[in-house]
Amino acid sequence: MVKIGNIELPDFPLLLAPMEDVSDPPFRALCKENGADVVYTEFISSEGLIRDAAKSIMKLDIYEKERPVGIQIFGANLESMLQTIEIVEKSNPDIIDINFGCPVKKVVSKGAGAGILKDIDLMVSLTEAMVKHTNLPITVKTRLGWDHDSIRIVEVAERLQDVGCAAISIHGRTRAQMYKGNADWKPIAAVKNNQRMHIPVFGNGDVTTPEKAMEMRDKYGLDGAMIGRASIGYPWFFNEVKHFFETGEHLEKPTIAQRTEMARRHLQMAIDWKGEHLGVVETRRHYTNYFKGIPHFKEYRTKMVTSDDAKDVFAAFDEVEKMFENMIIPQIY
Repeated sequence: MVKIGNIELPDFPLLLAPMEDVSDPPFRALCKENGADVVYTEFISSEGLIRDAAKSIMKLDIYEKERPVGIQIFGANLESMLQTIEIVEKSNPDIIDINFGCPVKKVVSKGAGAGILKDIDLMVSLTEAMVKHTNLPITVKTRLGWDHDSIRIVEVAERLQDVGCAAISIHGRTRAQMYKGNADWKPIAAVKNNQRMHIPVFGNGDVTTPEKAMEMRDKYGLDGAMIGRASIGYPWFFNEVKHFFETGEHLEKPTIAQRTEMARRHLQMAIDWKGEHLGVVETRRHYTNYFKGIPHFKEYRTKMVTSDDAKDVFAAFDEVEKMFENMIIPQIY
């Protein structure tokens, strides 16, 4: 059993990563249905919440069926982050996660996200203050370091634990790498193998197949996997990993009918939550993976991602289902 604070999770839990414009309530619900053990919101700006920015406030929406669910926040100003905790607590999440890993320039330039990796003392003191300011478990998501020459993740993780961090998720790249190259899980394993560590250590980055998830568990000995890009447009991934763990075999790929039905549900849930325009526009990024493996799909994808009218997108789903209903999707990751 793995525990985050008092939250009990199964052995080697699978966590849905917080992803901007991806990890919204509709997608989180679908991932939860399909095997995700913990889900996280999109990352939320502390300054945006304090200013009562509509987009930031909307990201606080969480639902009972998602639990356990974590709200992820980012910022570098102590007073703002403490104010943010008070706002976030009103949404009654199970976990508050601090983003110390986002590599995007507009975040880093403010000293937030991965920008704080240049000031480990601030990272630790900010975490400590937040732990003391709430009874909810505070967790951290971060990277190996700012660049290759400044990787101190074993020390950093231990210091975060010592000030009360309840779990840590580590992306196996530095900020300098952004998303290029391969994630390196060896430093994450070094964190886990530190005899002083007793909180859960979750790995993130390049968990793109059930085999890689098993490698993260068995070879590197981590406590769980945080899954991001592999789940976009493919919420089945969590159950596929669990099936592989249990049987050593790959779960059959979803049929065309199952794919179109999931895409329909996803789009409708998005529309119901944020209105037709945003629902249509912000669900587009998922369609390539929903229909991955279908030959000559470009014509249909173009219809799905260029129309602002939900009726046209639903009609494109119907076309795909009718045209490819008997097609067997190959095992592609």
